[in-house]
Amino acid sequence: MSGRRGGGLLVAGTTSDAGKSVVTAGICRWLVRQGVKVAPFKGQNMSLNSFVTREGAEIGRAQAMQAQAARVEPSALMNPVLLKPGSDRSSQVVLMGKPVGEMSARGYHGQRQGALLDTVVGCLEELRGSHDAVICEGAGSPAEINLRRTDIVNMGIARAARLPVLVVGDIDRGGVFASFFGTTALLAPEDQELLAGYLVNKFRGDVSLLEPGLDMLKSLTGRPTYGVLPFQHGLGIDEEDGLRVSLRGAVRESVVAPPVGADVLRVAVCAVPLMSNFTDVDALAAEPGVVVRFVDRAEELVDADLVVVPGTRGTVRALEWLRARGLADALARRAAEGRPVLGVCGGFQVLGERIEDEVESRAGVVDGLGLLPVHVRFAADKTLDRPVGTALGEPVEGYEIHHGVADVLGGEAFLDGCRVGAVWGTHWHGSLESDGFRRAFLREVAAAAGRRFVPAPDTSFAALREEQLDRLGDLIERYADTDALWRLIEGGAPPGLPFVPPGAPS
Repeated sequence: MSGRRGGGLLVAGTTSDAGKSVVTAGICRWLVRQGVKVAPFKGQNMSLNSFVTREGAEIGRAQAMQAQAARVEPSALMNPVLLKPGSDRSSQVVLMGKPVGEMSARGYHGQRQGALLDTVVGCLEELRGSHDAVICEGAGSPAEINLRRTDIVNMGIARAARLPVLVVGDIDRGGVFASFFGTTALLAPEDQELLAGYLVNKFRGDVSLLEPGLDMLKSLTGRPTYGVLPFQHGLGIDEEDGLRVSLRGAVRESVVAPPVGADVLRVAVCAVPLMSNFTDVDALAAEPGVVVRFVDRAEELVDADLVVVPGTRGTVRALEWLRARGLADALARRAAEGRPVLGVCGGFQVLGERIEDEVESRAGVVDGLGLLPVHVRFAADKTLDRPVGTALGEPVEGYEIHHGVADVLGGEAFLDGCRVGAVWGTHWHGSLESDGFRRAFLREVAAAAGRRFVPAPDTSFAALREEQLDRLGDLIERYADTDALWRLIEGGAPPGLPFVPPGAPS
């Protein structure tokens, strides 16, 4: 396959979590396997799951995953605007990989968002200038008419860059035909000119039963359906936020190998408020015989062999939540009994003795759980890094995203944090993806928990991730009209697409 440089496509969705992220990744993997130099792009992302690029820029993890699907290095160009919620009403705005402040939703949509369109378009055009194709992901629905005036991620970027638009609908939720039709009919005529067609996601059953509806949809809108993707477990790799998304995680569902040893290991992850980068535990769940679950009650820690306190965008709020639910006392009992606990990033901070926060919560000095000899002070500048090191005799790589600066006052050194007995703490996300270190850590956990668990000697998290990305590429290749998709990417939306009334004001 070959074509002119700079082709593009916007993958929009009828709803959030319709499958935009995985479809975008699948198209990227399909294209790169055809010899196409491709890059992913999302103008604006709202997510607490983020990643640090090699140049020290923070972007959404979904775009980092899509870059891996495209076999290119992630960069800030691929996600110029990242919103990290701090409450229901405000978010930290990360621009070109660096935080620029907190804004309310009203302030961002009313003042800031529209002004960023030139930046977003510039990033997209830079990618298009160096790649054969750029596959863009939208956000939410393109028919959010209350936000259309300042939109920079759906039809705003599509119209500015003249991108053809493919709308993905999750048929597993029901109402997919109404969603496709309604999405089209609520767009202004100028936006409808770019909406080329539809892609059905998560279909179960005999596709011939769906075909009459697809034919009627085409007769109503004048637009074809470019494919019907079957429902498959384990394809939700590094998507946006939400505990439900994480529980559906790709690696966890794909591993079916039995335990190597006589016992399994049970891992309980505290589902703290504003939980971030909970994808850290995917690498644990990739191990045969490791069972991972998210919990919010103290009694659910009783039979856990390891408790993980994950990252959070609200460290002090998470601390209050742990105390209110009795989880703090349960963690203290575990520490006293020598039962394993791991804190990562914000979870590491709450395990310390003291937190001084005039930045995130502005709560001042707050007592931590006191399980590790650590004092944390929140700095105005955010630490964004890709550290490498060794721990438990094994090489480790990770990434750091935090305002809290830890002063470690004792214990045994552990990555950038410390260990006291069976309690570990570190700011490093992603460390468990280092296979040798993960196996060594699980052996320590099993010994402390008294379990006859043995890590599999050959589990490769990177290889499992590659298998998942290949499965996404296979879905596109087998079930989408790839010739028609390439025509869209190369040539844009077909001319003369009919207007579907009533439309929205221009």
